[in-house]
Amino acid sequence: MTRIFLFVAIVLLSGCKKNTLSGEDLHYLNGYWEIIEVEFPDGAKKEYSVNPSIDFIQLNGNEGFRKKMQPKFDGSYNTSNDAELFTVVKTEDHFALYYKNSFDDWTETLVKLDSTSFSVINEAGIQYTYRRFQPIAIPK
Repeated sequence: MTRIFLFVAIVLLSGCKKNTLSGEDLHYLNGYWEIIEVEFPDGAKKEYSVNPSIDFIQLNGNEGFRKKMQPKFDGSYNTSNDAELFTVVKTEDHFALYYKNSFDDWTETLVKLDSTSFSVINEAGIQYTYRRFQPIAIPK
């Protein structure tokens, strides 16, 4: 009986482990990303199977920018000169991306980040999930 209790306690404690992001993981934000899902505060979800535009993120230290890109079949991209500048700030238990432009300012909190995906949640409670963009290779 003691063994069962000990096993259950270990499982519960390991399940309660907080999954925190490390500052060393922030370099994973660099690159091309496509949105795959949006989850709304009421639990409703919208999934994206095809994306006409993707996000390019470049982070240098704690400052970076995010830019919309339209991939082309030849491997190049169409884009404008518009970019959203942001600053990464570490708070007590998470990293936040602070955006500011001449029209607005907003915050996104990093929920998950690894080499293949990331998620952010905005101030309205909407969570956006991205995966690393893989260009379509068309044989010549």
